Amino acid sequence: MALHTDIPTRRQVERLLAHRSLSSISIYLPTDRLTQNAQQNRIELKNLAATAVEQLRAAGTDEHEIDALSDELHGLVDDDEFWNVQADSLAIFANPDGFQTYRLPNHLTAAVEVSDRYHVKPLLRALTFPQAAFVLALAQGSVRLLEISADAPPTEVRIADLPHDAWDSQGNKVFKARERNYARQIDHALRGVLSGSDLPLILAATEGMAAVYRTVNSYPHLAETRSAGNPEALSDADLAAAARTILDEIYAEQITEIGELFALRDSQDRAATDVADVARLATIGAVDTVLVDIDSVVPGFIDEATGHVTFDAEDDALNYGVIDEIARRVYAASGRVLAVRAGDIPGGGEVAAILRYVV
Repeated sequence: MALHTDIPTRRQVERLLAHRSLSSISIYLPTDRLTQNAQQNRIELKNLAATAVEQLRAAGTDEHEIDALSDELHGLVDDDEFWNVQADSLAIFANPDGFQTYRLPNHLTAAVEVSDRYHVKPLLRALTFPQAAFVLALAQGSVRLLEISADAPPTEVRIADLPHDAWDSQGNKVFKARERNYARQIDHALRGVLSGSDLPLILAATEGMAAVYRTVNSYPHLAETRSAGNPEALSDADLAAAARTILDEIYAEQITEIGELFALRDSQDRAATDVADVARLATIGAVDTVLVDIDSVVPGFIDEATGHVTFDAEDDALNYGVIDEIARRVYAASGRVLAVRAGDIPGGGEVAAILRYVV
């Protein structure tokens, strides 16, 4: 069964951030998981594509390139199979040589940007706080894997090699050693589905079964907190509701921790909130962690060598997003980029950086 989300890996994001090509289009639009509501999403994409074409023409782009890009985007609009499976938002990155799409579990604002590079910052929200997870409902008598998102109904992921239960062929309860083997078979079956994913895996199991599974688990994003109780007595909707509460707790804890760290580093002169300062610090590799406002667009340019920012009043196909470029430079220097809502940024600005050392 197809998963509703395909969140990019860090390596894929790095490739998007490193991309350089004139006439590069970035489009974000909210989508609906219900196939019968896809027509409105298609109309929105068609309108955003028209805005991109207008910007390309205003920049004097060759008409053949414009036609090629327009054909790519309208081909996606007309692709019935593509619209059968959607998440909560869609990100599209197009240039004259082709395009890429990512279905995201976050509710993002509709936007279109045209430049010589992609507008990646909203996409980073899906890596920072995916608002999605897998739930492994594990009991001795059954096991199932669910995919959940912020507000859509949970989806069961069918896995051919998943064992049915932990009982032997005569229906007798297995010993602990066999119970661990049952857990090991489950972990092995999940690898084909979870490989390459960064989504949390939340266990829904009794304390004993959860403890056994943790001894054999190979997935690096297994959540420490589990959903308690016997999952056989709970519906998929119940399991999803409990998992969303755990996700909210995980994200709230992360925001609190980063805010406390920022306050500490600020007292040590190892923090910055001014866009121009952060751009310069990111250019010299001094930024360890940067928080960026996913909805803010600051058009302009950053000097490749010095990090000096030239702000631009117009958002057109000739400039790019300064905050996006800051994120790219932090990524390139192996730093951490957190795409958050405006209210979660220390200092109340559009960007906040924690530095590696005093500059």
